[in-house]
Amino acid sequence: MPIFRPERKRPAGAPPLGSTPRAITRRTLDSALASARSAYPNEFGGVLRADPPGVIGELLLLPGTTAGRRHANFHLYMLPADLSVVGTVHSHPSGALRPSDADLQLFRNWGSRHLILGAPFGPGSWRAYDGNGRETTLEVREAPRPRPVETPLPEYRPRVVHRPGEPSSGVFPADEA
Repeated sequence: MPIFRPERKRPAGAPPLGSTPRAITRRTLDSALASARSAYPNEFGGVLRADPPGVIGELLLLPGTTAGRRHANFHLYMLPADLSVVGTVHSHPSGALRPSDADLQLFRNWGSRHLILGAPFGPGSWRAYDGNGRETTLEVREAPRPRPVETPLPEYRPRVVHRPGEPSSGVFPADEA
């Protein structure tokens, strides 16, 4: 009996699975920095998702993530089954942009791109690291804006309401008087 094997088709132009993203969208980076500012003085933690062309374009917040002044605990089992998840982002309220020993352990065991955000959480207060904890670069790109779809408004046509037991002429008895 033959074994059924479904075909797996990848979108045209998509990078190979497991490829490392080389860029992040401005919107995603700004969202992460704003989340870190909001969580201050506690740490903030999230997960990064890359779009098919290898650009980090989404910030995922996992249910059950806990944070304190010196820790952010991710519940990675809450991640969706998704191969486009590429790494993590977390903040250091102290402003230090170097990974701690716990950060290095997370980097080595999970994901290929990781961001550390440092106080005061401005445009230049972040660093990117690879899965081995080595500092790397990420290009910051403007996200493409979707084109607005212009749909014409439907023409308004008043309806005649017909109620059972009343004449169907569209004129109500109160209007006749």
